Amino acid sequence: MLKIYYGDPESDNYIFNPDSYFNNSYEESWMNDPLTIEMVKDIDGSDVVGPRLIDSPYLGPIPTERLSGGVKTLILMNFDTEHIFNASACGDNCAGWILKIADNKDITIRLGYLMDFGEEEFEIEIVNLNRVVHNMKQLNEAVLDNRLI
Repeated sequence: MLKIYYGDPESDNYIFNPDSYFNNSYEESWMNDPLTIEMVKDIDGSDVVGPRLIDSPYLGPIPTERLSGGVKTLILMNFDTEHIFNASACGDNCAGWILKIADNKDITIRLGYLMDFGEEEFEIEIVNLNRVVHNMKQLNEAVLDNRLI
């Protein structure tokens, strides 16, 4: 299940800057994972050539550390369930991937804006409220009515 904390959590396991954290902690094996390869292709339009090499249509061959902050955050969410990641580093184009990752494991993220999770039904717990919502209307109303952002 996806759990979202709106605002800044006061927690020792909160990672405010997932981009830098990724650069200093990712494991090469993560880059060979089929889900990682799909996310890199979808979000950055790039191909994973190997654990340290990405083929970008815009930048040419780049090291893994030059991936976008959004895709780095997604990869961290998929492999590191010990931390709460600042998903405000992600755009709305990452929302479907966040839900897909949360289908397979419980993850908690931090958001500072209303990410668009689409028209489909979902199950998201708003940690601040200890409340589960099932669509964007419920999510938006809960966040805005309770002034979480």
